[in-house]
Amino acid sequence: MPWTSFDPFLYPRTFGRTAGVARAALPMDGIRRDGDVVLRFDLPGISLEDIDVNVDRGVLSVSAKRDEENTDSDRPFVRERITGSLRRRIYLGDAYDADKVEAAYENGVLTVRVPLAEKAKARKVEIGNDTKKMIAA
Repeated sequence: MPWTSFDPFLYPRTFGRTAGVARAALPMDGIRRDGDVVLRFDLPGISLEDIDVNVDRGVLSVSAKRDEENTDSDRPFVRERITGSLRRRIYLGDAYDADKVEAAYENGVLTVRVPLAEKAKARKVEIGNDTKKMIAA
């Protein structure tokens, strides 16, 4: 686990949108594991060709497009499903390896795996007995 008081997955940057609107448009669950974070996005009824996942300068962007399914003669009386372009942006931070992000899509759920950067992983520190050498370095 990276040693930080700020967790980018608890406070996603929404860039101009309120967190509530972003969550309603593209709901996400995040799971932290030892070596990575797994994000799951609900995208029911959206084909794989209409989903885009990008990483640019430490920001993970997930976007999708759901087209209108009505014909000209249809007269909707309830509209709760969001149509059009959907987008969610999440600041990854230095603790995560943006070059190794992986994504898979199955049964309307997009799963994105973001591995922890090697430099942020816990490591054992050797304890020596030569303090003069330590001070000189």
